[in-house]
Amino acid sequence: MTNPLLEMQGLPAFSQIKPDHIEPAIDELLALNRKTIAELLQSNPQPDWLSVIEPIEELDDRLSRAWSPVSHMNSVVNSDKLRDAYNACLPKLSEYGTEMGQNKALYKAYKYVAENDATLDEEQKKVLENAIRDFHLSGVDLPEAQKARFKEIDQQLSKLASEYSENLLDATNDWVKQITDASELSGLPESALALAKQNAKQREFDGWVLTLDFPSYYPVMTYGDNQSLREEVYRAYNTRASDQSDKPQWDNSDIMEQTLALRHEQAQLLGFGNYAERSLAKKMAKDPQQVLGFLKDLAERSRDQALKELDELKAFAKGEYAIDSLNPWDIAYYSEKLRQKKYNISQEEVKPYFPAEKVIQGMFDVVSRLYGVSFNELEGIDTWHPDVKFFEIVDDTGVRAQFYFDLYARPKKRGGAWMDDCASRLKTSEREQIPVAYMTCNFTPPVDGKPALLTHDEVETLFHEFGHGLHHMLTRIDYSAVSGINGVAWDAVELPSQIMENWCWEKAALGLVSGHYETGKAIPDELYERMMAAKNFQSAMIMVRQLEFSIFDFRIHAEYDPQHGGRIYDILNEVRKEVAVIMPPAWSRFAHGFSHIFAGGYAAGYYSYKWAEVLSADAFSMFEENGIFDAQTGKRFLNNVLEKGGSKDAMELFVAFRGREPEIDALLRHSGIAA
Repeated sequence: MTNPLLEMQGLPAFSQIKPDHIEPAIDELLALNRKTIAELLQSNPQPDWLSVIEPIEELDDRLSRAWSPVSHMNSVVNSDKLRDAYNACLPKLSEYGTEMGQNKALYKAYKYVAENDATLDEEQKKVLENAIRDFHLSGVDLPEAQKARFKEIDQQLSKLASEYSENLLDATNDWVKQITDASELSGLPESALALAKQNAKQREFDGWVLTLDFPSYYPVMTYGDNQSLREEVYRAYNTRASDQSDKPQWDNSDIMEQTLALRHEQAQLLGFGNYAERSLAKKMAKDPQQVLGFLKDLAERSRDQALKELDELKAFAKGEYAIDSLNPWDIAYYSEKLRQKKYNISQEEVKPYFPAEKVIQGMFDVVSRLYGVSFNELEGIDTWHPDVKFFEIVDDTGVRAQFYFDLYARPKKRGGAWMDDCASRLKTSEREQIPVAYMTCNFTPPVDGKPALLTHDEVETLFHEFGHGLHHMLTRIDYSAVSGINGVAWDAVELPSQIMENWCWEKAALGLVSGHYETGKAIPDELYERMMAAKNFQSAMIMVRQLEFSIFDFRIHAEYDPQHGGRIYDILNEVRKEVAVIMPPAWSRFAHGFSHIFAGGYAAGYYSYKWAEVLSADAFSMFEENGIFDAQTGKRFLNNVLEKGGSKDAMELFVAFRGREPEIDALLRHSGIAA
């Protein structure tokens, strides 16, 4: 029987990949890699790039291309058998990664090439410099007993992250609420009711079904007139996978404690004081003081305005609805009422102008104008679900990259939106490989024969993720370790994604991405003016909420003390007293669902969103100065940021584009926060 994960020529054969293929393929590839690397080191006492580094790049690429579809399918078409196969491989991959990172002979070979190969170009030097740094961060210098402990911790952390994600997914999927009395859903827009009806039909229930997937959760919190329903849904969402839910088998409490303890221990093995210091070893920010100083400075600039925004909301709820005190499950509801009163606008009014197909085509047009590329949809490509579409990016040199679009929420699919790589750009003496990306969102699917309609927030999300995709796909760097998003400092990786969001607010760009789903008409001027007036509604409240998450994440990693454990909610409450304006109930368990830091790559790095927002706002101000479709500015951003990937330090690339280091003023201006 052939194994499609071992026959990887070009794109993955998703329809042929079965759970039974996964572990044997990974076992075979890991054995092959170990054997080949040992032979390469033995037969090349004086290694150079071509004899050792390039063959290892090829081995890494083959392993990565086999694992990528497995990891992706585990996120988007999750099943028990797939999950078991995925989890069986995690410790093996983790062990292999650490083993290579701690391989003294391999480390010496990389060092030798860096110091002796006269043919190296700048990008190759950066690959070697990063690799040598990563050898140190993998514990190559440690005594044997500590190396073994380091490896053990790596495996445990990998397993814990997977368990955390699974608990959150299972807890989210498990909760459903059937409603048979339409009056309970008063206030919900037609699109939300249609989705709830579709959810019920899929489950063969009468009436309507609410779930904790975001397209179902968000309308209840924002539009649902029934306060007790809002409270019930809020409580279910904010106690998922925690000690406060009635399903103890999915409680993430122990996983979070173990994760923090192991990260701290591992950081200390490497000589860092704590995991926050370890995290910054690969980032733009220099030290914990700089990060916390940056976050607290933004909080100080924003909090007074956030308090005023909250006071305005309280006064409105009291004056118009006789509500004396606002509960957390009332905030979004009355905020939407206030937004409608002040600006006469709601997300629902805007939705008919953003049918998904039109938004996608318009986004492609924006990118074409900026970077001189075009897009073709290809039919007949093997995918993991009928909803998935496939495109290629073309320029005057030919096909530059390809990507999958999987845009709609469904059961067994992880929530949120993300870009991931299916294949990285790689050019060796033998072959050339173009980048391939997965673009994943969780929008409300088409319902009742109508096209999928996006809120303006969802349009921004799509542009954001596509910005990550462009970073991955438009790279011109030939070495996968520093091509695309690889090797980019984590606190700069959000620059290409966040800058893309700006075009969602520019009238000239909105003309391309909007068109009423029935009439085809673009957004009327008068509606656009109301959108712009409402753009920074409660922006300071949103800012301090993001700062609350960022400071909390950084402090639990910087202040971890084995004597006292994680103190997760103690620290979160301290942070809230300092920066937040809305205090959730004592039973709320936000951190139990904060997968960015417990199961994603953002541990002691969530601040990166705000850090990169400074970069993106300042970078976009150059487009504002020169014209939002100015071809020269677009080319400059393409050449200095998108094409360069991780081949140079992020600050160097930013300065090459902007002509100077970043300044914070543009962020405050874009956010409507007084400087």
